[in-house]
Amino acid sequence: MDAMAAIKQTFFQECEEQLAELETGLLAIDDGDLDPETVNAVFRAVHSIKGGAGAFSLDDLVRFAHVFETALDHLRAGRLTPSPELLKIMLRAADALADLVRAARDETRVDAQRYAALAAELRAFDPVSADERPEEDGGDEIAFSPVLMDESMFDDLDAPPAPALHEFRIRFRPKPGLYAKANETSLLLRELASLGETSVICDTTDIPLLPELDPEGAYLTWIVTLATTEDETAVRDVFEFVEWDCDLDVEAEGFSAPQDDIDIAALIEKMQSNVEAELAALAPPAQLGADAESSALGQKPEVVADLAETRAKQPVEKKASAAEAAAKTDHPAKPEQGAASIRVDLDRVDRLINLVGELVINQAMLAQRVQEAGLARASGVATGLDELEQLTREIQDSVMAIRAQPVKSVFQRMPRLVREVAAMTGKSVRLVTDGENTEVDKTVIERIADPLTHMIRNAIDHGLETPEARIKAGKPEEGMVHLSALHRSGRIVIEVSDDGAGINRPRVKALAASKGLIAADAALTDDEIDNLIFLPGFSTASTVSDISGRGVGMDVVRRSIQALGGRISIQSRPGKGSTFTMSLPLTLAVLDGMVVTVGGQTLVVPLTAIVETLQPKITDVHGFGGGARVIAIREHFTPLIDVGRELGYRSDNADPLSGVALLVETEGGARNAMLVDAILGQRQVVIKSLEANYQHVPGIAAATILGDGRVALILDVDAVVASSRADAAALDHLLATAG
Repeated sequence: MDAMAAIKQTFFQECEEQLAELETGLLAIDDGDLDPETVNAVFRAVHSIKGGAGAFSLDDLVRFAHVFETALDHLRAGRLTPSPELLKIMLRAADALADLVRAARDETRVDAQRYAALAAELRAFDPVSADERPEEDGGDEIAFSPVLMDESMFDDLDAPPAPALHEFRIRFRPKPGLYAKANETSLLLRELASLGETSVICDTTDIPLLPELDPEGAYLTWIVTLATTEDETAVRDVFEFVEWDCDLDVEAEGFSAPQDDIDIAALIEKMQSNVEAELAALAPPAQLGADAESSALGQKPEVVADLAETRAKQPVEKKASAAEAAAKTDHPAKPEQGAASIRVDLDRVDRLINLVGELVINQAMLAQRVQEAGLARASGVATGLDELEQLTREIQDSVMAIRAQPVKSVFQRMPRLVREVAAMTGKSVRLVTDGENTEVDKTVIERIADPLTHMIRNAIDHGLETPEARIKAGKPEEGMVHLSALHRSGRIVIEVSDDGAGINRPRVKALAASKGLIAADAALTDDEIDNLIFLPGFSTASTVSDISGRGVGMDVVRRSIQALGGRISIQSRPGKGSTFTMSLPLTLAVLDGMVVTVGGQTLVVPLTAIVETLQPKITDVHGFGGGARVIAIREHFTPLIDVGRELGYRSDNADPLSGVALLVETEGGARNAMLVDAILGQRQVVIKSLEANYQHVPGIAAATILGDGRVALILDVDAVVASSRADAAALDHLLATAG
């Protein structure tokens, strides 16, 4: 990739950040946040996109961004009121701006008429009314008749009169950020010189003594006197891309025609003497000679810059303490330290993740070999191995933190989706988000976007009623969709809820029976009926539209969630709404687990799900009909699940007295005891996807490689508990039917 392509790629990456800030700010303003800083942030986002697009000659993007920027400028200046109608159009403009950015990035054609129409809607809010614009002459008010004129009467007008000169005094002080972004003051001064005649003075009075000088600081101030035929806007346009990284003051000193009686030499001599007097307070005259100063003031702007930098590098004798030097300058010796960040190619991070996974596996193998060798725990090898394990864990935690990102990047895409689907369905919808800063592995973030899109479209299209139906039901006309994220039991839980009509269970069951998905006389619980919507080919839409009706959607959602080692559940109340809950692992790389044996097989139980372990006693285990058993734990009866029987490792229940019970807690908060044969120890294991390498296995979340090289399956605790309950319910139903 050449240098220009790399810069362009960086521009588009920054555009994504600016677009996210733009939409966040507009939504905040729509919610009533009229903080000037919010409005300024929105303006800066569009301004930055426009400026960068201009550098790459992206004309379509520049034209639309300019119209959008103008409207935002009126808004921040108070000339426009943030009315609901204006903000609705601005949100659409933000969506259009995002489309133009992506079209420019992908080099695809755009529908010019669509964006022109939207730009016209923005211009319609221009506060400059028609009566404030220059009035056109009325055709009927003035009698007009053509007059024949001789061209020779214009022969004496050889040239137009010389325009009047505008005189400006420009004070320009760069900040350290200007230089950090590879900008150069000499180029800016040269651009000013192209507008007219300039007189440049470099103010070096803020340069500290050499011991206190920060090489990355900014201490110079440029004072430019400019005589030009251009207006102030043209002058400020020179600093368009650096205006946030400098202190800029442009003063108009009046209008005048070119004059020849100004003693420029005397003026320069006076300024020179003032500068030399100020420099004398900081350094000996011998080192800042008058010859160097006078020559600097008489040179072109770029030469002045070179001389000023050369002067800053010369050794200066220390004549005062550091405290006195700091008192003489308005700027400290060291600039404020901000949060530094760098952009790293994701492939490099992925390779680092893979190497850390291999490190964890090799560390486990080494620990296995040391244990097999029978070395004492107090030996030097065992001690070094413990230190290696601790170091490996710290490295793993640090690498995982690099890939952890807030779900905000996904949540920010949803407001536009809600607006589009609401417009297509004719419904009034409001999206409320919560927990946007909840962090999860980047791989998980990338793969939950599509399931979330399906779920939100489904909530608006199927869940929320029409405005008329909501009013009739005594609800607000505007429907509510709530999107939230939180950490729970070492996993991330994402919920999509609505305040609509809920699931119409009789209709869902009838549709499933008509499609042959279930028997017409099937006896199903409410939860089982709700889960019918996840069956392939099922849809409650009566007609096929751009949103739904093709029977593709929720089954894809469930498969996508299962591929991530997660699960999805539904809670619905008729007339109140529905809640879809997705539970996903925080990372797809490593986890802490307890290694156990069941039926001759080695399994790994996630440590985050285990509350405690205990040895069952004969007086604590009781039968509970149909082969089900419970165990008494501190005067509370808890279901006892035989893991070996649930996974098909054995057909009969194992003897609880010869095994170990793991008290686990599901994501819903329910506690169950899982019976295993033995516990081998606690390990940090690397997660290997079964979906990618084999297929989905009920009750199994993933696989891993143990220290001895064998493959072990990672248990899906919630799935095993749910399967056990389903088996018990089916058995109870069968017994009730037979009896």
